[in-house]
Amino acid sequence: MSGVERVRSVGARRRKTRSGVVLTEDLIVDAALRLIESPSGDRLSLRRLGAELGADPTAVYRYFRDLDALLLAVADRLIGDAIAAFVMRDHWVDSLRDLAHSLRRSMRQHPRLAHLRAIRVTAGPHEMRVVDTGIGIMLSAGFAPADAVRHYRDFVDTVLAVAAVDAAELTDEQEAAEQEAWSRVYAALPADGYPNVHLVREHLPSMYNSAFPGTIEKLLDALVQAAPTPA
Repeated sequence: MSGVERVRSVGARRRKTRSGVVLTEDLIVDAALRLIESPSGDRLSLRRLGAELGADPTAVYRYFRDLDALLLAVADRLIGDAIAAFVMRDHWVDSLRDLAHSLRRSMRQHPRLAHLRAIRVTAGPHEMRVVDTGIGIMLSAGFAPADAVRHYRDFVDTVLAVAAVDAAELTDEQEAAEQEAWSRVYAALPADGYPNVHLVREHLPSMYNSAFPGTIEKLLDALVQAAPTPA
């Protein structure tokens, strides 16, 4: 997967927008994020972005190769926001748990970009910092380099995947239908034909709850068992 490719030239002349503002990469990322999170922001276009910036849409190409590169830059910005307050804890397990929950909170705050962040590599400065931090935590647990990379990959991919599910936007009607399905439809299935579901029927409403906390704790338990350094 390709990373964020930005168009850079030494001494490139900065162009002003029609409103007299000098365009920068950060200004473009800010505008793109506003548009994405607006009520009609399910589709970001260069035309809409140009209107938001008060500039010719093609001006974006002086800073980003294309719209995909811009989206990756926006995703990297959100990664930076997610870990801005992250502080390493005394024990590596606590550090991993805090990192996981920081990333999840950010995904839930910015649901329209959750899927992108779960499946793409930004290769931006903030993602690089997270990767370095996460692998460093694994190394501090005593894992050999190859194992540290493997365990970090499994950990962060699981965190992002489950967080993206949590962040999925549902309408009020869809939320109600989800709750109804577990609390009434599944719970009412007869023992004849669905013996196992019927046996646990009183616990089925919990299926609506997020799987994130339990999944992360199971993953942390597995890492503790595999770590050369006792927890």
